[in-house]
Amino acid sequence: MRTAFLEELVRLAGEDERVWLICGDIGYSVLEPFANRFPARYLNAGVAEQNMTGVAAGMALMGKIVFTYSIANFPTLRCLEQIRNDVCYHNLNVKIVAIGGGLAYGSHGYTHHAVEDLAIMSALPNMTVAAPADPVEARAITRMIAALSGPAYLRLGKAGQAALHSSDPEVTYGKAILVRQGRGLTLISVGDMLANTLAAADKLNDAGYSVRVLSMPFVAPLDEDAIRDAMADTSVVLTIEEHGPGGLGSTVGECIARSGQAVTFVPLRLGRSPIKVAGTQEQLRAAHGLSPEAIARSAEHAFQHHMSTSRQVQQ
Repeated sequence: MRTAFLEELVRLAGEDERVWLICGDIGYSVLEPFANRFPARYLNAGVAEQNMTGVAAGMALMGKIVFTYSIANFPTLRCLEQIRNDVCYHNLNVKIVAIGGGLAYGSHGYTHHAVEDLAIMSALPNMTVAAPADPVEARAITRMIAALSGPAYLRLGKAGQAALHSSDPEVTYGKAILVRQGRGLTLISVGDMLANTLAAADKLNDAGYSVRVLSMPFVAPLDEDAIRDAMADTSVVLTIEEHGPGGLGSTVGECIARSGQAVTFVPLRLGRSPIKVAGTQEQLRAAHGLSPEAIARSAEHAFQHHMSTSRQVQQ
């Protein structure tokens, strides 16, 4: 996914001399195509993310489109005050890119677990928050946020994600992507949880369920129309995210509450407590109910509970 982002950024920089890239002393073997082609528009700020963000804000005030780039929490939480006060308050063209969203750096421990970022970035004024599911979505959203006036946060996986869409989907700002149609229950995923979500949908389909799958690449703004459509057509809605409370599940839950419609809603996400063990991304996902098997079990249980409750109400 990060390769797709970088390739698209190089194309954008070739078209628009306002595009700059600033990194926090990471990205070796990844960022060289940009640095070699546009050395005058590439800056390594060092391990100084607060300065990196301040410099980006100053450059944006001079009319530049600046992408900042670092691992997991470092371009977000370490410099949150600068993002809030310098970038968001002034509605500047700074695009924050975090590599290794969720538990991608699981073996590095909690310092590298980006599991609060969607909630925090979504709470900031003027901030667009995007988490593409695969390289196809990443390319489209990179170009989209570059053209967007104002700040944006782009949460990417680490590397090696496969393309999950059979054909290039229509990626529209602030809109969900309908990956599969279904009439029984809806699975809504954000970021690269789409792969596990699709695998879970396969298991549910084999068990006789009709499953709608939505990829929700934008957390802010949220596609509330797609959520309301899912509620109208299916009786059970689950969100799947590699994130703690405050992310996709919370925002979708608010949308459902405002609608006043009766629907069974289950947010599948990480707990609030820090994960205190190291492991691969898939090991940690499985341990916290985010494997394909666990997602399918949760969806089946939610559907059966909904049907049981509906029968009781009718009686």
